[in-house]
Amino acid sequence: MKKLIMLGTGNAMVTKVYNTCFLIELPDGELFMTDAGGGNGILRQLELVKADYRRIHHLYVTHGHTDHIIGVVWMMRKIASLMNNGKYNGQLHIYCHDVVRDMLLTMCQMMLKKKDFDNIGQNILVHEVKDGERIDLPQVEITAFDIFSTKAKQFGYRARFKDDNLVLACLGDEPYNEKCQQYVQGADWLLSEAFCKYDDRDKFKPYEKHHSTVKEAGELAQQLGIKNLVLYHTEDKTIATRKQEYTAECQQYFKGSVYVPEDLDIIALK
Repeated sequence: MKKLIMLGTGNAMVTKVYNTCFLIELPDGELFMTDAGGGNGILRQLELVKADYRRIHHLYVTHGHTDHIIGVVWMMRKIASLMNNGKYNGQLHIYCHDVVRDMLLTMCQMMLKKKDFDNIGQNILVHEVKDGERIDLPQVEITAFDIFSTKAKQFGYRARFKDDNLVLACLGDEPYNEKCQQYVQGADWLLSEAFCKYDDRDKFKPYEKHHSTVKEAGELAQQLGIKNLVLYHTEDKTIATRKQEYTAECQQYFKGSVYVPEDLDIIALK
């Protein structure tokens, strides 16, 4: 069974949870990773969910903000070390747009040990993907798409699983743009940012940060015919009541299934 493993659910400045990133566990046990948060806390999150680095061979990076890309450098360092010690079979493939590619290569050249950096281009391959490009993996087909970010270039993706044609759409961490409709419409699962509840918009000011609220995420999912909606990249000041209150607000606007995961939650994709 396919599973969504939420390694982190928070926005950039959270302190009570980890930054938004996640794994998709495929039927054969391989782990497809999206983003890695903002630091070496990613190593702890992976340890807590008992994720085996040797099963992570594909990593998608949406954009170059610190809360998404810095953890990728730690992933590259960790897996390079495993490679150097003969404990990792195969290659690590990283998919990203050109800006993220250049950022990763620059940071790694400046910060990694030479013996770790030497794996890049050999066993760690950073692939530039373009808007609308398909990535054909053994169990899933990924289509990258530009989300038309108002802040920094960012790519989401549409994933179609080959065993059952289930479709999952990842919008990254900014509001939906109607130019992306072909990739999102009718998806079985939609992963969407929801910075805060609509009732808390004056307190958290999501629109000033180019984010949306739970209300807008719910309305969008209903409009696009989504079956299952996952809300993430949230504030953490209301962490004690977040799941209950976000779910209740979203259900006012969306008739499908709503998931407001905590860090380390596992959701069956079906």
